Amino acid sequence: MSGSVAWAAADPYATALRTGRGPLFLRRADGWLLPLEVERWCGRADPVDLAVLDRCEGAVLDVGCGPGRLVAELAARGRTVLGIDVSDAAVEHTTGLGGPVLRRSVFEALPGEGRWDTVLLMDGNIGIGGDPAALLERVAALLRPGGLLIAETVPADVDERAQVEVVDVTAGPGARGGTFPWARL
Repeated sequence: MSGSVAWAAADPYATALRTGRGPLFLRRADGWLLPLEVERWCGRADPVDLAVLDRCEGAVLDVGCGPGRLVAELAARGRTVLGIDVSDAAVEHTTGLGGPVLRRSVFEALPGEGRWDTVLLMDGNIGIGGDPAALLERVAALLRPGGLLIAETVPADVDERAQVEVVDVTAGPGARGGTFPWARL
């Protein structure tokens, strides 16, 4: 199962997006847990998000848009925007907010390849696929020459690649998704 499909099939993730709340974590094989900010992702764009969106240029592609708060905000501003995500629940949520979205992996064919003015990799999405170099190479192919990439990274010096799974630690041992590659920078 590819990483994007495993992420999309992670039932705890879909449940969290449909309810708008966690707790939800990425768990490595050694038991280390990374909390996922479900409530923030399912809420409205916050002041930090708005500052990021103010920096966007032209048409914007939000890679791994999740429940679509950034896509919805840009659409409300009248911007040309498209969100992509591999999760049915994320696509449904984004659509419900009025944001244009496709259920698609960044590594599949996408509309406007080579013509996007800005690509967003927010909420840790630099980790998609577990290989940041491959992801950044793909993003470069999506952007127009001289286009803008806005990527969120962690606030510490980290270069980590691991197999992870999505887990809801409060819902018992069955509340976990399949494993997939992820990275943090």
